[in-house]
Amino acid sequence: MDLELKNKVAIVTGGTQGIGRATALRLAEEGASVVIAARGRELLDRVAAEIRAAGGSVAAVQADVSRAEDCARLVAEAVTAFGRLDILVNNAGTSATGEFESVTDDIWQADFELKLFAAIRLARLAIPHMKQQGGGRIVNITNIGAKQPRAKSMPTTVTRAAGLAFTKALSKEFAPHNILVNTVCIGSVRAGQHERKAAKAGIAVEQLYANMAKDIPLGRVGRAEEVANAIAFLVSGAASYVTGTSINLDGGTSAVL
Repeated sequence: MDLELKNKVAIVTGGTQGIGRATALRLAEEGASVVIAARGRELLDRVAAEIRAAGGSVAAVQADVSRAEDCARLVAEAVTAFGRLDILVNNAGTSATGEFESVTDDIWQADFELKLFAAIRLARLAIPHMKQQGGGRIVNITNIGAKQPRAKSMPTTVTRAAGLAFTKALSKEFAPHNILVNTVCIGSVRAGQHERKAAKAGIAVEQLYANMAKDIPLGRVGRAEEVANAIAFLVSGAASYVTGTSINLDGGTSAVL
């Protein structure tokens, strides 16, 4: 299926690892020019080289999207590099959880800056460019905890729930401009944070994944490439009537739609 992504330009935040890397590779494979953003220069260069080796077009921007000035520079550099902006994938973020009484104001503030305000600022900067060319696509990465928060899941479940509301409100406001806004709510997906957790616990990462899979109906942890496929669909011409919705990509874990 032709996803109609040739000559499109996409920004992918958190674009050097896990879901972000897989998404950048997938969009480039479909012919989009991709702007990857992350804080670490070494990984940015490595993933950019990987995309170019596969025949893709890429620009790598070192940026901390929790900072307003870096968000502005990221969008400006993307437009300078490729002349337009069609797609924004707000993927940057980590899982920050703990017992409520131990979560300080600084932790709350940092999580809101990274997961919510980054999406707000980047959307605000990207939308004028999308309006100029008659439309665009925004995908916000959230998680299923935003719909069904567990104990000791803050601040992540709260900031992700805000991301759901942001997605819905934005989709309604900018539908007349053909700017489609959706979210992918992830469950357990293979990621570097799990590798680090396994190493800290002194166990093999596959053992950790096996333990995590016990509560997943499909019986396994998801892959970053599977999330990337869902994102590629949402930003494609095939999803031209899909906006203001969330896709649970969780192996059937969530009890709510």
